[in-house]
Amino acid sequence: MINTNQTLEQLEQLKLTGMAQAYQATLSLGSQNLPSAHELVARLAGAEKQSRQEQRTQMYLKLSKLRYDVVLETVQCSPSRNLTRDELLTFADCSFIDRGENIVITGATGCGKSYLACAIGRQACVMGYKTYYLGMNRFVEKLALSRIDGTYIKLLNQLEKIPLIILDDFGLTPLDNNTKLALLQVLEDRYGRKATIITSQLPTGVWHQYLNEPTLADAIMDRMSASAHKIELKGESLRKKKF
Repeated sequence: MINTNQTLEQLEQLKLTGMAQAYQATLSLGSQNLPSAHELVARLAGAEKQSRQEQRTQMYLKLSKLRYDVVLETVQCSPSRNLTRDELLTFADCSFIDRGENIVITGATGCGKSYLACAIGRQACVMGYKTYYLGMNRFVEKLALSRIDGTYIKLLNQLEKIPLIILDDFGLTPLDNNTKLALLQVLEDRYGRKATIITSQLPTGVWHQYLNEPTLADAIMDRMSASAHKIELKGESLRKKKF
């Protein structure tokens, strides 16, 4: 006679959590309602796959450091915001990541740029893409520290491999020459192979002026926004509506 408790213990020891939970649920049906062997195997395999996908999603979300834990469904779409639901849904399958395409989101303070970027980032995690959020100030700090402790090349290699990076608040503070060169290197390493979302209060038309270095500006702009999906959010601050 099969020892079901022993089977459950073995599944848990093998870290087959989803399978163990499905098996335990099946046992509770009673002997008269037990599925056939083939159906049972299919149920257990499906449960284990779903469990692993959920674990992977939670791990990716934790590692992503997203500023906001929000989903695409909560993003406000309207003509006044210059964003339609259909436009938003074009990013839902995250195929832009497979194609190595960038997204540039611009708009005034409080219009929801970071919120939108994080919603797309969370969707990417759910779809199985590692994602990493960096505010530009944090990005500059990480670069500076990596130069001090000798991990600069390691950091660049790590950033190169991440399927989706979010660079938030581009253009808020001046960048020194070393940071501009590092930004160009990151974008060059990822160009056409990985995806980057950039948010900025500055319209793309003044980015050259902000970068204030013609040669570098041309190179950065070419890799950052030349063929990117561009979203220009409009309307009054969403933060004001909360009060």
